[in-house]
Amino acid sequence: MAEAIDHLRIVPPPRELERVPLVANQRGLGWLSDAIAGIAERKTPTWWWVAFGISVVLMSVCFSLILYLMSTGVGVWGLGHPVMWGWAIVNFVWWIGIGHAGTLISAILFLLRQRWRTAVNRAAEAMTIFAVMCAGIYPVIHIGRIWYGWWLLPFPNSNSIWPQFRSPLMWDVFAVSTYFTVSVLFWYMGLIPDLAVMRDRSKSRLRQALYGFFALGWTGSNRHWSNYERAYLILAGLSTPLVLSVHSIVSLDFAVSQLPGWHTTIFPPYFVAGAVFSGFGMVLTLLIPIRKICKLEEVITMKHIEVMCKVTLATGSIVGYAYTMEVFIAWYSGNAFERFAFWNRAFGPYWWAYWTMLSCNVFIPQLFWFRKVRRNLYAVFIISICVNIGMWFERFVIIVTSLNREFLPSNWNYYIPTWVDICTFIGTFGLFFTFFLLFMRFVPIVAIAEVKGVTPQADPHHPLGGAKLGGGH
Repeated sequence: MAEAIDHLRIVPPPRELERVPLVANQRGLGWLSDAIAGIAERKTPTWWWVAFGISVVLMSVCFSLILYLMSTGVGVWGLGHPVMWGWAIVNFVWWIGIGHAGTLISAILFLLRQRWRTAVNRAAEAMTIFAVMCAGIYPVIHIGRIWYGWWLLPFPNSNSIWPQFRSPLMWDVFAVSTYFTVSVLFWYMGLIPDLAVMRDRSKSRLRQALYGFFALGWTGSNRHWSNYERAYLILAGLSTPLVLSVHSIVSLDFAVSQLPGWHTTIFPPYFVAGAVFSGFGMVLTLLIPIRKICKLEEVITMKHIEVMCKVTLATGSIVGYAYTMEVFIAWYSGNAFERFAFWNRAFGPYWWAYWTMLSCNVFIPQLFWFRKVRRNLYAVFIISICVNIGMWFERFVIIVTSLNREFLPSNWNYYIPTWVDICTFIGTFGLFFTFFLLFMRFVPIVAIAEVKGVTPQADPHHPLGGAKLGGGH
């Protein structure tokens, strides 16, 4: 009988065939709760107050300049004929792109059962929400008379005046608002089990009451988990098409026009790939310092960094292919105006922006082919910042270099942003980091329940299953 049991015993795979663990050093379940929840439970560190103070000041600058714009008019920006879209639309498209990685990590990778997403999805989802908030500022303020922004919403009125639903700018309003709503619901749904953990660990009555209120009475029962997983799956299914649709609709702001450089069918997939590319770049930019500051190296491991580097390399290569196809189609079309538009981008007055875009988006990310680079955190951090810079320049190149050269040379002009343009953009970083720092301070920055679910202790078929490593729950 004993010999039969020995034959049924699970034998661990050879060392060379073992998967890289998603939590380093075989940490127990109790350690995970302490390490992640402890970030929000410990005394607020000095660095947090310094960063929060700087972010609030920058956010105040942003809203002060918006009030200045409202009181003075869009003449304070560097806009002028023929460049009537400037930094406002550049920054809008850039911030929307930043918000794509969160939903992709949360929804698409969840449906594909990619277990590595669990350590990074919470921060990426929060990044998505705050980036969309920053993006949402610009479509309202760029119309000049901000108080007319309410006409963008389709509500019944006595004059029977409705928005122009054939305009892609109207599609933006519905796409972005839907994306933001579903992203918030998805983020909050994933938070519920962890908010219950924070409630049960809290020593302050106020924190217990607040966490308990937002945890919606979660007890961790089988019924609660069943309802939670069903709702999470439904929201993932709703979010998945939004990842593809939102930036496709944003790209149609340009693609449906007749302007050389914009009128191209490659824009929707090209914009989606670029959005995922820039989103993963921002996730790396945020998580590399966070894992060090918050001592989460064993939760956000080098495996997570490497996989995100590979996704960045893949999407960057797609973006590079799109750049090549744009130039090829402009040449192959035989249209003199299309050819001039792309020649002007590369060798015209804004050549420096075009080559910065190519360098940061195509050439520099190719370093991720090398494993030594992917495992060098300093190199990954610098490359991720280059990706963010390059994607901003991509939007600048698409918008400004297509507008500054009209069909009539007498209308040509050189667009220069004013200090109001620049400071408003910098101020949106204050808005972003103010909310992100508050998120870090009061909410588990890593999904505790999801990370526990991918540990060996949670797998009953694993040799270490059944929490044999100890550490409680």
